[in-house]
Amino acid sequence: MPSETLWEIAKAEVEKRGSSENEGDGAEIGEKSVFFIGSKNGGKTTIILRCLDRDEPPKPTLALEYTYGRRTKGHNIPKDIAHFWELGGGTSLLDLISIPITSDTLRTFSIVLVLDLSKPNDLWPTMENLLQATKLNIDKVIMKLGKKNSKAASEMRQKMWSNMQKDHPDRELLDPFPIPLVIIGSKYDIFQDFDSEKRKVICKTLRFVAHYYGASLMFTSKSEALLLKIRGVINQLAFGINKSKSICVDQNKPLFITAGLDSLSQIGPPPLPDNDIGKLHARSPMDLWKKVYEKLFPPKSINTLKDVKDPAKDPQYAESEVDEMRIQKDQLLRSPRKIPTLRGWSQLAA
Repeated sequence: MPSETLWEIAKAEVEKRGSSENEGDGAEIGEKSVFFIGSKNGGKTTIILRCLDRDEPPKPTLALEYTYGRRTKGHNIPKDIAHFWELGGGTSLLDLISIPITSDTLRTFSIVLVLDLSKPNDLWPTMENLLQATKLNIDKVIMKLGKKNSKAASEMRQKMWSNMQKDHPDRELLDPFPIPLVIIGSKYDIFQDFDSEKRKVICKTLRFVAHYYGASLMFTSKSEALLLKIRGVINQLAFGINKSKSICVDQNKPLFITAGLDSLSQIGPPPLPDNDIGKLHARSPMDLWKKVYEKLFPPKSINTLKDVKDPAKDPQYAESEVDEMRIQKDQLLRSPRKIPTLRGWSQLAA
């Protein structure tokens, strides 16, 4: 077995790729990165394991985790490598988003946003906070890249529109995400039992958000058939295999809409009476959909930082010798100390 850790392997791969990218020839690289972000306990790890054909129970992701997969292209041809990053903690660890997003990796980088459909009140704030933080980091990297390699930065800006046909009627109304984005609604098995009106609002809202950002949208659950479809989409991001052209916009079925195949006319207006929409003061179409969505699903005011457990107490990271020393330290900190009185200090001084 190799002695390197996963982090060392990742660092070496990034450095190797960076040296070749500095040439600025725009050539396609046999390595891609996929960054999973989304709802806490939303099923990100399960999807990654399924894509890598790993039959093992998923473990909670506490911070930022990395793994990789390989795919053989042919005899005597170097294998494609896919780097999988996963952000844990929902929206509580936004500062870690910047770690895998660098000028060396961005040209072959994709984002997968996994949203827990069973928790509609948390859906919008989770989606908004994660996408805003991710886009902010990407924009900074593109600006930095533009100073060193203007050709690569220009190619990235043009690539943003690659999923949208030039004659698409909504082209001037959209704001594509800077890099490929896939939005996955998880736990569809729970979501399908929701009231039909609630399902309608959630489906239409997610369709609008995905279309506005030039993203693909799909729902999944523990169903093997749905997981296989998701696996195909992730493999397209990770290894560049053929993109699926199938589409399902029926709110009574799991949505599956490839980027660029939806339209505002098919999605329709926000699900609210016209006279009520006029009362909402929105700065943009996205803000209008947010206000309509949160009218039905008001966000919960929770401190997400409290949800992050102490990694030192997690059994999966147990180290007997380290843990024993930690226990001794905690006992010393908790033990009462004899503090000298003023009279005692005077005696000590004497």
